[in-house]
Amino acid sequence: MVTPSNSGPTRIAYLLSQYPAISHTFFLNEVLLMRERGFSIETASVNSIHPPAGGFPEDEMREAAQTFYIKETPKGRILKILLETLLRRPGVVGRGLSAALALRPWDLPGMAYSLFYLVEAILLGDWMLRKGCTHLHVHFGGSVATVGMLTSIAWEIPYSLTIHGPEEFYDVGSSFLEQKLRQASFVTCISDFCRSQLYKIAPVTSWGKFEVCRLGVRTAVFTPPPETARETLHIVSVGRLHPAKGQMILLGSIRELLDRGLQVRLSIVGDGDGRRSLEQCIETHGMKGAVTLHGALSHPATRALLGTADLFVLPSFAEGVPVALMEAMSMRVACISTFVAGIPELIEPGTQGLLVPPSSQTHLTEAMASLIADASHRKALAAAGRDKVLSSYDLYTNIGKLSKVFERHGIRGSSPEIPAPEVAS
Repeated sequence: MVTPSNSGPTRIAYLLSQYPAISHTFFLNEVLLMRERGFSIETASVNSIHPPAGGFPEDEMREAAQTFYIKETPKGRILKILLETLLRRPGVVGRGLSAALALRPWDLPGMAYSLFYLVEAILLGDWMLRKGCTHLHVHFGGSVATVGMLTSIAWEIPYSLTIHGPEEFYDVGSSFLEQKLRQASFVTCISDFCRSQLYKIAPVTSWGKFEVCRLGVRTAVFTPPPETARETLHIVSVGRLHPAKGQMILLGSIRELLDRGLQVRLSIVGDGDGRRSLEQCIETHGMKGAVTLHGALSHPATRALLGTADLFVLPSFAEGVPVALMEAMSMRVACISTFVAGIPELIEPGTQGLLVPPSSQTHLTEAMASLIADASHRKALAAAGRDKVLSSYDLYTNIGKLSKVFERHGIRGSSPEIPAPEVAS
């Protein structure tokens, strides 16, 4: 068991599936700003990192250098830690084994997976002990949280969760979400919708441990560029290349707009398993001159591309609350997305952007056509979108709220509240 010290800030371990990650900048922002507020945070990542073309920026490279990568632990080191833990702390192994085997009883392949997670949990707990970390915080509720839960049980370390959704909600049983929520000392949810899904599976007596802490963006960095007139309207979409992001529907809508004779071009930023099918669609329908797949770009390059956008479109089928949408809104780009999960909390349809039914190419095409034809409506939506992000999704403000949640649960920092930078409206 890790015993907290009686003085000074609590040493916190953040466990992430992959850190830093080009598609999850909010991890990096949260860690850095929580440290600015005096919280002592060490980072651990289950998986190795995959830098984008051109490498990570300096902040991320520095974080990578001091992050513990569990799966990179040499086999000899793993055996040494397991043996030492068994001999010196048999209770850790006993509690961990009991919890791991109870996850999938009588399912031999499932039990094998659980034992792999337990090995990672023992490695993580040993690392936390050496770092003096007395609290574990985990983002997402999937397999990374399984490792976190087993670490908490085996090493008797309190842990907390940030739940994003939606994957965790699809099969609550196989993700052991109910057990994870029960073990957690508190849970932050990125939206009211997210919290509602936890209310569905948790007893009313535990609802008090769920708090909404919204994500945010650096509104002082994602600022509107100077207005420029363009003959060809530029549409940008940012997200991993996966069917759930709806990019194939977007390509269909672009093809319809081109067939109507509208002057548009589309830039898609991101990479993933869906790239080949998108490339085939672009080639089959002769859209190479109008559509560019940029792959994964660095954060500055993505921000620069957003600065040239007239429209930002994210036609997702499944989301939490996309940070990519917040970034575009913060840069005063008119946005179109879907009525999915927490997105309507970010965009009030018709006020801060347009929302369409997911999977409906017809509705998406008409929404895009309406904003292409009406520049004043685009401008009004874009301005209201920027105002919404400033009021509800500013990163500095929301990190301040998150820090207060930590403090209410006895997790101490050491510095006074850091004022947010001045932001132009």
